[in-house]
Amino acid sequence: MDITVRPAQLADAPFVAPLIVDAIDEIANRLTGEDEPRAILNELEVLFKRSDNRHSYKNTYIAEITGEIAGIMVVYGGDKAPTLDSNLENWLVSKGAEIQTIEVEARPDEFYIDTICTAPHFRGHGVGTTLLKYADIIAKEKGYHKVSLSVEKQKERARHLYEKMSFTYAEPWMIIGEEFDHMVKEV
Repeated sequence: MDITVRPAQLADAPFVAPLIVDAIDEIANRLTGEDEPRAILNELEVLFKRSDNRHSYKNTYIAEITGEIAGIMVVYGGDKAPTLDSNLENWLVSKGAEIQTIEVEARPDEFYIDTICTAPHFRGHGVGTTLLKYADIIAKEKGYHKVSLSVEKQKERARHLYEKMSFTYAEPWMIIGEEFDHMVKEV
């Protein structure tokens, strides 16, 4: 299968939002200030269309197979995270959502893979591998020498892929009160 990767476009919002929810599950509730599934998707689309937060189209890349969205990846520099998250917190406050502080998820010198997800019917076809390789390219272009991500301890299949792609365990990392494994690789 021929997999291509491109920067996201505003029109991708309805395809990207469900994949973000698939990848981050209940974290989407916290990032949107919503509890109902349709409202969560709607607000993720709002965030995607904005340019100033972690889940913006400007930080998102799309993997396609024969013109169909096969996967997504949200990436940004760890040094950009405090500003992106402050903007997200301010947006939540402006809409009256219950908010806690959004935790920074990467070190300042890391290019961080915040969200990566393959559409269910394309899993097992190399989409995740292609996106991870593309993250290395973008990181180098932007002047980063490390790529990082955090993985839930129970996601063994994902961890296996990350280890295969040369990510190694760096440290435990707390995100919304849950312990994740922070993994890093040099590029």
